Amino acid sequence: MEFPYSRLRRRPDVEAENLQPYDATDLLLVERALAAGVPGGEIAVIGDEYGAITLALTAAGLAGIRVHQDLATGRRALDLNAAELGLTGYEPRELDASLLSGARLVLLQLPKSLAELEETADAVARWAAPDVVLVAGGRVKHMTLAQNDALARSFAVVQAQRAARKSRLIVASEPRDAADPPPFPVAQQHDGLTLVAHGGAFAGAKLDIGTRVLLEVLGVRRSQLLSDRSAPASDAQTSAATSAPGGAVNHVVVDLGCGTGALAVSYAIAHPEARVIATDRSAAAVASARATAAANGVADRVEVMHDDAASALPAGIADVVLLNPPFHLGTSVHTGAATRLFEAAARILRPEGALLTVFNSSLAYRAELTRLVGPTEQLHRTSKFTVTRSIRR
Repeated sequence: MEFPYSRLRRRPDVEAENLQPYDATDLLLVERALAAGVPGGEIAVIGDEYGAITLALTAAGLAGIRVHQDLATGRRALDLNAAELGLTGYEPRELDASLLSGARLVLLQLPKSLAELEETADAVARWAAPDVVLVAGGRVKHMTLAQNDALARSFAVVQAQRAARKSRLIVASEPRDAADPPPFPVAQQHDGLTLVAHGGAFAGAKLDIGTRVLLEVLGVRRSQLLSDRSAPASDAQTSAATSAPGGAVNHVVVDLGCGTGALAVSYAIAHPEARVIATDRSAAAVASARATAAANGVADRVEVMHDDAASALPAGIADVVLLNPPFHLGTSVHTGAATRLFEAAARILRPEGALLTVFNSSLAYRAELTRLVGPTEQLHRTSKFTVTRSIRR
């Protein structure tokens, strides 16, 4: 009986006609695994976005497959799809020895980032069985020879297979001795701020342009982040705050989609009285943000959460939300991810709280921010980016 791929869904991730929960690469990886005859307990799956690989193999009778998904949305979609199909028996893991120890076959959906691929290949060579075979696949239009080079840094033999259904597999074997220390995470200094990044974190250890622009705006006093229509800064802070030891007043700031934590950590450094929460759906970003907070001495004041669109946070918790939203979903340009984050900001902001958003000026998000959050004004504009402040109705 063929696996019912058509029954898979992306939820809770964005769903649209041009966004599918599986592709031909998933099918090729499943076919390769079934032909290999490796027991489920010796198979690890990495980058299975919504469970197409894991669930197809589970449905074929392979038990104990270990799976790592970077995105919180992917993890929830896998569980929801499994429940819909009545499947159990896979084992979620982080990208570490618990995922790869003893694995003889690793199936990988090729990531967009070469750094993420390099970190993943190193992890497989470092922790998997000595005779492990890594089978990586992707859509031909997104594949490059640089991916072969990244795999070759961790494997002595790298062989590209014949393309089929507009997808291609690359088979890597004979793992090389792992370097010590590992190649990731990496760190970089930016005007006194240390950014730490794992391979899968957006922009790596660099400070992306949009974040830099928003940091410039955050150089103003915190009271200026609130609307002139709201209560005076001291009253507004007190209304949503709890008293801290010594009479200091805490205010809650959420960095929504925090990446490597540049905004959250910078805010925590500048405002030691604040409670700062950083949240991202990417496990690589979360690990990076935690490392960034530790590197800058604020790990005790920045709480980092692996979560989708702040779903674990209560409504009305935040005085200020900081947001540099993505405009890609995987390899597709799609503004749905930003819309979900605008909606999340509206939910977690207290009345009269402020959302500070930076975005590519061509995207013209101002009307949508006004509709979803509240009155929105432009605070700053460069040739490429716009920073707005939206006040929660």
